[in-house]
Amino acid sequence: MACLTQQFVGLKCPPISTTRLVNPSNYHHQSKQKPRIVVQAAAVVANAQTRERLKLKEMFEDAYERCRTTPMEGVAFTVDDFHSALEKYDFDSEVGTKVKGTVFSVDANGALVDITAKSSAYLPLREASLHTIRHVEEAGIFPGLREEFVVVGENEADDSLVLSLRSIQYDLAWERCRQLQAEDVVIKGKVVGANKGGVVALVEGLRGFVPFSQISTKSTAEELLEKELPLKFVEVDEEQSRLVLSNRKAMADSQAQLGIGSVVLGTVQSLKPYGAFIDIGGINGLLHVSQISHDRVSDIATVLQPGDTLKVMILSHDRERGRVSLSTKKLEPTPGDMIRNPKLVFEKAEEMAQTFRQRIAQAEAMARADMLRFQPESGLTLNSDGILGPLTSELPEDGLDLSEIPPADDL
Repeated sequence: MACLTQQFVGLKCPPISTTRLVNPSNYHHQSKQKPRIVVQAAAVVANAQTRERLKLKEMFEDAYERCRTTPMEGVAFTVDDFHSALEKYDFDSEVGTKVKGTVFSVDANGALVDITAKSSAYLPLREASLHTIRHVEEAGIFPGLREEFVVVGENEADDSLVLSLRSIQYDLAWERCRQLQAEDVVIKGKVVGANKGGVVALVEGLRGFVPFSQISTKSTAEELLEKELPLKFVEVDEEQSRLVLSNRKAMADSQAQLGIGSVVLGTVQSLKPYGAFIDIGGINGLLHVSQISHDRVSDIATVLQPGDTLKVMILSHDRERGRVSLSTKKLEPTPGDMIRNPKLVFEKAEEMAQTFRQRIAQAEAMARADMLRFQPESGLTLNSDGILGPLTSELPEDGLDLSEIPPADDL
């Protein structure tokens, strides 16, 4: 038996996977050894994890100690460098400083603006435009808009800056008014208010004053409200906030361009028993009932209605009193066309006006000739254009020969 045992102990068997025949006794022996091997392997893994945890714990404790005692050791960017960077990209918060910014959010009360400072800046609704608006979008302010703003204050609650576009637009508006005054141009102003001395008109976003003495019409302040008036600048003083305007000067300038016999486009404003008031580009002219047609007009409403657009001819204008007399009667190809066929009258208006101007010129030439005929001692003569000039040797001493001057038609 002992010999047999020694033989088994010294026996070396090949792996079980390569053994063709399985010895039941060997299988039983290996079954007993397998749990022990698994337990040993698990113990090895557990020990490795424990060592890894201990190593991580030591690293964490070491890092914590270094952060607590020497937090900036080995760091090139110091706290002083950080504060210097903030100061480099921060803006002066002094009122009046201009900054560039980008709108990144809007709401009903204003807009948030990124000016690359420590905190965002705010643009209130009241500072978004020179005009009265209900939302910043009405002034063209949307997220992504990059614009120049001016600092007008600081919010003490969060140290954010308060910005304004209105302040910049205000300065530009005064500069524009000074330029328009220097150019002596006529501009349009909407009447938005009134007081005992005149009316207030909105020009370039600014409120200007128009004294009643500088208004050419006899309209009341209530009648002028919400209407646009042609205006000229009388005084532009930004320091005193004085902006004085004149409607009378603008009307006189416009009327100076209205020559007698010129044809203009007008709109019927109102009808009266004696005629119709026509708006001819900001100037009110009177089309008297007797100047509507060669045929008698008993009721103006049968020919014209408020809002009608028509062509009229300038008969006369009084610059001092701001009155313009108009006519459609002189534009009729045949008497009564204004009543029966007004479209034909407007189509032939320029042609008929040219004929009228020729008749006027002819009548003036005859008047000058008559004056020289009866007053040769004046030493003046009439040239081929009907203009008076010095007496020449070609003019007989006893006056002009009027036999070649054609008679003027009835005007």
